[in-house]
Amino acid sequence: MKGFNAKTLEHGVALVSAIEAVSEEDAPADGFVRIRASDALWTGLAKGCAAGWHDLGALWYDDGTMHMALWQADDAAAGKAIVSLEARHGVYPSVGAHHAPAMRLERAMRDLYGINPLGLPDSRSWLDHGAWPSRPSITGKGYQFLRVDGSGLHQIPVGPVHAGIIEPGHFRFTCNGEIVARLEERLGYQHKGVEALCAGAPIAKAGKIAARISGDSTVAYSFAFARAVEAALDWEIPERAILLRGIMAELERLSHHVNDVGAVCNDASVVAILAQCALIREDILATVAGCFGHRMMMDRIVPGGTACDLDDEGAQAIRALLGRLEAAFARVVNAYDQSPSLQDRVQKTGISRPEYVRQFAAGGFIGRASGRAFDARQAFAYAPYNLVTFEVPSRTAGDVDARLWVRIEETAQSVAMIRRFLDMLEPGPIAAPPPPLHGGHGAAVTEAFRGDVFLSVRIGEEGNVAHLHARDASWFQWPLLEAAIKDNIVADFPLCNKSFNCSYSGHDL
Repeated sequence: MKGFNAKTLEHGVALVSAIEAVSEEDAPADGFVRIRASDALWTGLAKGCAAGWHDLGALWYDDGTMHMALWQADDAAAGKAIVSLEARHGVYPSVGAHHAPAMRLERAMRDLYGINPLGLPDSRSWLDHGAWPSRPSITGKGYQFLRVDGSGLHQIPVGPVHAGIIEPGHFRFTCNGEIVARLEERLGYQHKGVEALCAGAPIAKAGKIAARISGDSTVAYSFAFARAVEAALDWEIPERAILLRGIMAELERLSHHVNDVGAVCNDASVVAILAQCALIREDILATVAGCFGHRMMMDRIVPGGTACDLDDEGAQAIRALLGRLEAAFARVVNAYDQSPSLQDRVQKTGISRPEYVRQFAAGGFIGRASGRAFDARQAFAYAPYNLVTFEVPSRTAGDVDARLWVRIEETAQSVAMIRRFLDMLEPGPIAAPPPPLHGGHGAAVTEAFRGDVFLSVRIGEEGNVAHLHARDASWFQWPLLEAAIKDNIVADFPLCNKSFNCSYSGHDL
């Protein structure tokens, strides 16, 4: 790799420049150029993230080496890379010292592996709550929330156990009367040890673990895992399997977008819309169960293809479902749009500022509602999305209403894509036999209903998964919720929180 002069490294390095300095041989099947970095180049690329030249996609530790996934800001297809730095003596230059979105990622890796980011501004633990039986806490059991000074302030602790049947997470509100001055999150209660469970696991077992990282995005995670493994092993899959994967992914997206619209309306006390959305979602899940044998389509996407087929009767059932959904959801949207009291609650509430969205490279409806029209299906055009054209809805208001409208408009796009994929289905195999197993690396990005999911695998020489790392979209969305609720009233937090609908389990690993 060609060198960079000291002045360039000091002021930051653009990803395109780093990629140009690497030979084409370093770009494997997954399309991520591999870059071995020095400390100076690592820090230069971190400064490039802070400058907005490229986006931080993921940051993780594996076998003595730190890795960053990066891609071009506003044009991901122009270049993407995995940058690796040897962590000599268990330390490395902190990315978070220059680029705030990396801080929680670095805190998590330190908790999991004891790897120390030099210069990290926040020394507190993140996933480690001091209760892991395998070893003592690296940073101690105490957790200090950030100090807030001012007259008339009081704190409201919420969670980790909540009133509803939802995942655990703690929210510490500092308020002046009813106005939120600061929200600070404490997550990690859903930590499952995903990376440790996958280490040394056979590919099939690791795939089942990946499918359960965040159950509501099980199709998206299985899709990402399969693509990463296939890239690592040069595993070609049949055309029919590619289309079936797209159908499953869009059905998953539909079920959650419809559900989210109802849930947000419920938090504004419009229970009738929740009831209608619940009926639509149940229709989707029941149809899916009849077609694929599982309401969530869990374990239906596997490396090499899919685990089940779709017969003609199932295809007709999905077509009929789409017709019913369009009619019923149109009535829901009309009721939502024509309710002045509901619009009063959702408009100009919980605004996520565009500069924060771009800084954190926030994806999904959160990013698109604030003007960042990034969608991995279009940005990286992975199969089968390279076979169809579709719009990526976006708004600029950044409030609860904008996040709902992005969901609403995306349902129409998903319906159209499913119909197109069904039209393109031809008879044929749904899976390909595995090639001879060997060592390799693979990474993939898929678009879950929340946003982009990144997943990286390292296959050992014996054919087992030596390491797996997954980054949920929520990692870059949770911090934005803290900012969005500021200066809103406490009573509007449920609306803001549900409109974000971040994953606890997907984040907690």
